[in-house]
Amino acid sequence: MPRYKAIVSYDGSDFFGFQVQTKNGVERQRTVQGELNKAVNQMAKNPTPAIKVVGASRTDTGVHAFGQVVHFDLPFDINVIGVRKGLNTLLPKDIIIQSVDQVANDFHARFNTHAKRYVYRVSTQDFTDPFKRFYTGHFQWQLDVERIKIALPDLLGEHDFASFAASGNQTITTIRTITRADLKVNNDEQELVFTFEGNAFLYNQIRIMVGVLLEIGNGRRDVHDIIRLIAVKDREQARFTAPASGLYLDEIYYD
Repeated sequence: MPRYKAIVSYDGSDFFGFQVQTKNGVERQRTVQGELNKAVNQMAKNPTPAIKVVGASRTDTGVHAFGQVVHFDLPFDINVIGVRKGLNTLLPKDIIIQSVDQVANDFHARFNTHAKRYVYRVSTQDFTDPFKRFYTGHFQWQLDVERIKIALPDLLGEHDFASFAASGNQTITTIRTITRADLKVNNDEQELVFTFEGNAFLYNQIRIMVGVLLEIGNGRRDVHDIIRLIAVKDREQARFTAPASGLYLDEIYYD
């Protein structure tokens, strides 16, 4: 069976995350994976057993993606242009297939990942913009951007990020390596745009890191408090988790 790799973008506002959630074999809520499964199986004439689309990252409720990667096997060979066109015709308007490639059968969207890049957007307007409320986090308090820029390098390198892992984290280890952590200020849009790259990230890690950075920028924390938080390994001391609405899975890298 030929295997296909697809890059998928989606607006996560109306999804309960990427991964299918079932109860007694029935899907409980609308998910990105669920919609992809339906479209792929419909295009393949509903084979038995059903085709399952495998995703690289399990984004949470309300989280968006520019570059989610998935793979799936089809029971017959279809031109990649036809696969992309067919899926985009069948999928709802809040999901789009950006590209499709035929890959080796040992390619795995999740297990072959080398690194991931995420973007987090923060609106700094006085009040919540109704046109941004699903697509940015919001922080209306005073910020010293230079304090945040000084703090960002403290995240770089291999560390135990236990203080930055939400209680639902199920990984064996909380040690991760971050290779990029930077900030751009978009004055025209009144936004801060964080970019993070790393070999992998813990459950809610980026949203917790952004929360800590915003508190540093607001003066509620010492400028190098990230060093202390890494050392204490205590999630309760990190406190604030930035909203899911500002988080975007930007790109996934493969060996």
